[in-house]
Amino acid sequence: MMTQEETLLYFDHCASTPPHPEVVRTLAEVMERHYANPSSMHRAGLDAGRLLTGARERMGAMFETKPEEWVFTSGGTESNGLAIKGAAYAAKHRGRHIITSATEHSSVREAFARLEEEGFQATYLPVDNCGRISIRHLEEAIRPDTILVSLMHVNNEVGTIQPIAEAGRLLAQHPGICFHVDGVQSMGKLPVKLREWGVDLFSGSAHKLRGPKGTGFLYVRSGTRLVPLLAGGGQESGIRGGTPNVPGIVASVKALRIALESREMREVRMRAIRTRLMSRLQKLPELVVNGDADPQSGIQAAHILHLSYPGMKPEVIVHALEEHGMLVSTKSACSSKDDRPSDVLLAMGYAVPRAAGGIRVSFGDEHDESAADRLADALEAVVRRLKPLERSYTGQ
Repeated sequence: MMTQEETLLYFDHCASTPPHPEVVRTLAEVMERHYANPSSMHRAGLDAGRLLTGARERMGAMFETKPEEWVFTSGGTESNGLAIKGAAYAAKHRGRHIITSATEHSSVREAFARLEEEGFQATYLPVDNCGRISIRHLEEAIRPDTILVSLMHVNNEVGTIQPIAEAGRLLAQHPGICFHVDGVQSMGKLPVKLREWGVDLFSGSAHKLRGPKGTGFLYVRSGTRLVPLLAGGGQESGIRGGTPNVPGIVASVKALRIALESREMREVRMRAIRTRLMSRLQKLPELVVNGDADPQSGIQAAHILHLSYPGMKPEVIVHALEEHGMLVSTKSACSSKDDRPSDVLLAMGYAVPRAAGGIRVSFGDEHDESAADRLADALEAVVRRLKPLERSYTGQ
């Protein structure tokens, strides 16, 4: 049990991150000093507008793109929805076939479901037991009427990295297909090479990288047409109506800059933490790692470790760990209250007991290998306590 001297350890950075102190200061300063509408023609409005222009220029510099190719949104869900629906609506006169994978975030799955209700035809690519699609399957799924492919860069549950570069090379042979990448779990954490990969649309979210909630990013390559989902006064080059959240945007771009400056160092440190935790868990056969367990494979993000205790309800594990001061999650925060087996784990071929017993551990800047040891100690205690309660199950 947690002692008074011990503090809570937050291992749910995939759901949201603690804002960086510099980001908090920037947010407060801009809110206080630059409250005018950036569309207004007076001096205060022009000052706010210059902040937006500066933020866009920094986005362009960080990703080697044109500043005007960045649209600011309310977060990852809106960025995904705008990219998918906007691109599909814009190209529906050429075709109605769209492609994604079987392990996407709910914001992508729901966008595809809505499009299917409107007469679009969707193909959901299967994945292997690590959660990766096959480029061969993608190639075979392409039809003359295919207009959109949407793939997640890093899976938000198990951390699998999809072959985005390879997919981009394939889709370069099909210039009529728009390529969208959900980069919510990779932006600021993994290398992102938009032009090299041939990406047309790329989504990000600030609160996943120590920025404020309610702000997001969408890269829209020049020449890519989107039908706006929010009509309004022509803001964001007519792609996204509504008064821009100037404080949130400026603070978000600062958070992204800070994340990118320390990205390589943080990735090395988090991979060491993940490796340390996995080595400690080898003495707990009740827990199995979901996704790729090889730290050298290159297909697993360093900041995510997903485990299952087959036959045990994940919420029981979450609450038991919380008693030891460890805060973890079950799956995506958007669906964590859903007690059904994980769609992602089922798609990876795992049996229901394993798919229903998963917990996600995601690391952040405040963690080191001693934090991994504390979590391992807590997991050992929880497994000893819960083992007599195991339900019978077959297979993994």
